[in-house]
Amino acid sequence: MKRVVVLAGGMSSEREVSLESGRNVLKALSDKGYQAMMLDVQTPISGLVSALEQLKPDVVFNALHGKYGEDGCVQGLLNLMRIPYTHSGVLASALSMDKQRAKMLAKMHGIDVPNGRLVTYEEVANQQTLPKPYVLKPNNEGSSVDVYIIRTEEDEKSFLSKRVVDKTFLMEEYIDGRELSVVVTDEGAVGVVEIIPVDGFYDYTHKYTTGAATHIIPAQIPESWTQKLMTEAETVHKVFGCRGVSRSDFRLDETKGRGVFLELNANPGMTALSLVPEVLAKMRGQSYADFTALLVEQAVYE
Repeated sequence: MKRVVVLAGGMSSEREVSLESGRNVLKALSDKGYQAMMLDVQTPISGLVSALEQLKPDVVFNALHGKYGEDGCVQGLLNLMRIPYTHSGVLASALSMDKQRAKMLAKMHGIDVPNGRLVTYEEVANQQTLPKPYVLKPNNEGSSVDVYIIRTEEDEKSFLSKRVVDKTFLMEEYIDGRELSVVVTDEGAVGVVEIIPVDGFYDYTHKYTTGAATHIIPAQIPESWTQKLMTEAETVHKVFGCRGVSRSDFRLDETKGRGVFLELNANPGMTALSLVPEVLAKMRGQSYADFTALLVEQAVYE
């Protein structure tokens, strides 16, 4: 049976979520009979290289989230070491983590995206903004970390009080509507899920707190919209060159007839509250353990 090293933890703001994904994956692979072990990726990165050289895995399961784990960095390292790994390669990972470029590529293929641009903290402070309401989110982070919905001057002041001067933000028009996500594997779109937070919007807290959001699978939307969003998510998966599994997030504004692509996650979470395992189980009857094993068996390096 294959020796599998699960990479988790990492150095991003999503470290704790990654560790939870890693523990779940480790258990699932062990239950399936793989010789599995988990590595907590930390600095200096030379420690990771040494550990991989010593362990000599047949496959790496990439359970890292955020910077350095989802953006092509660790994928490039594994390519150089010629170790097969799960999920997408360098290019798809880098493109999906860059929200503005991801939107540009989706728009080139006829997919509706929010109007927006990249801004700095200083530009917001100098009132170089879109008309309210608008959204501010880091251009290169996931899990809805540091996302701000600016509806009022007080919201703007709250953002400015954080003095987040070390990040580039994507400023977008706020799309009112239903929060939807489409899971896609290499075989095609699996289904559409609607996410209904108990309050506010689907931010980091709602994603990883039990009971903070309801997942409706399949989403109770008109069939025409289901088919359209699934087709668009499949297009994104293929155009970006994703492997294994991806998740595309949308907002559906039925009053304006807009289904708007927000972003692509090329390495979705695998926690107990993550959308991908839940959608696969309900729409395909595929267990968590079976899917993790499938990703391992499909692993390659570029």
